Amino acid sequence: VYDRYLPLVDRVATRAEFSDLMWEMQGELGTSHCYEFGGDYRRPPNYDVGLLGADFVFDKSWRITHIVAGDPWNESACSPLAAPGLNIREGDVISAIGGCKLEAGTHPNELLVNQAHAEVLVTVGRRTVSVKTLGSEQPARYREWVETNRHIVHERTGGRVGYVHVPDMGPHGYSEFHRYFLAEIDREGLVVDVRYNGGGHVSELLLEKLARRRIAYNQSRWFGMQPYPVDSVLGPMVALTNEFAGSDGDIFSHGFKLLKLGPLLGTRTWGGVVGISPRHALADGSFTTQPEF
Repeated sequence: VYDRYLPLVDRVATRAEFSDLMWEMQGELGTSHCYEFGGDYRRPPNYDVGLLGADFVFDKSWRITHIVAGDPWNESACSPLAAPGLNIREGDVISAIGGCKLEAGTHPNELLVNQAHAEVLVTVGRRTVSVKTLGSEQPARYREWVETNRHIVHERTGGRVGYVHVPDMGPHGYSEFHRYFLAEIDREGLVVDVRYNGGGHVSELLLEKLARRRIAYNQSRWFGMQPYPVDSVLGPMVALTNEFAGSDGDIFSHGFKLLKLGPLLGTRTWGGVVGISPRHALADGSFTTQPEF
């Protein structure tokens, strides 16, 4: 493979073409986790759009159809239009942003270019309020998606089944798991959702926690009853997965089956159960990775 690709180096004219060549060469391995990233690229100008955490539709005027419900206590994970005291509602009309009138051919985002994380004047109806825009709506929309799933599970099971989503197998996913797991395990069943799991390295810690079987209770004089072992699942479990669950998300899905923790539902997972240690730096600071675990 090296001998076949080496003559192409003389044809490379840009840094991007070199990256393409590396990706093509590593693709000969026919496996996952073969990456080339970084490098001596000239950074393009960055004009991040300020986001309002809402959906709009034009119906004679720009109307708010949905305000994203994220974490109200975290300004980076909630729509700025939902801030206390603004009293902005779904159905309200946004007529101007930054003093510029919104018309049919002008989307609100056009007036928010290069305004990420900035205080912006927004005219809603006849009122003008100041809001701090988001740089990304992902945290807010993710929280809303998880909470919607959780409420659906509670509603359709009469509150008997809990719901947990694990977005990845890293620090964020570990935190998200415990945020919901500790609140849901006293229900009669548990849905563990690892769809869209980005992988990582903590699957064995989560499987270990889920594998705990409640075998007794501690009855205290003053503090009521506590399960033994603590943080153990009360009833049956089911896991959900899909084709976007990869790497350690693959491993978790298969481990859930091997440990017979419950049925695994969904579609075949990503299929990249190999590991890397990105430590091979090239001269310009880029990295290449080859599967080694």
